[in-house]
Amino acid sequence: MARVVVDVMLKPEILDPQGQAVANALPRLGVTDVSSVRIGRRIEIDFAGEPDLDRAREIADKLLANPVIEDFTIHVHEDATAEVA
Repeated sequence: MARVVVDVMLKPEILDPQGQAVANALPRLGVTDVSSVRIGRRIEIDFAGEPDLDRAREIADKLLANPVIEDFTIHVHEDATAEVA
């Protein structure tokens, strides 16, 4: 089984209220050296057999991301069993 990871993020010019809320909360935790935070989504697609990046790109473009306000990147996850929590 091959895993393809799609990372979806708001475009830089789009306000990210979740990221802003996290950035505003960090000083209360004693973290003062972070200038901004952006929140996104990670979607994992498992293919039977070889990973199909073209198909993953089509899925992301038509279903997973809103191309008006979001960008996405796609990459093959090399070792799905070596995840660290």
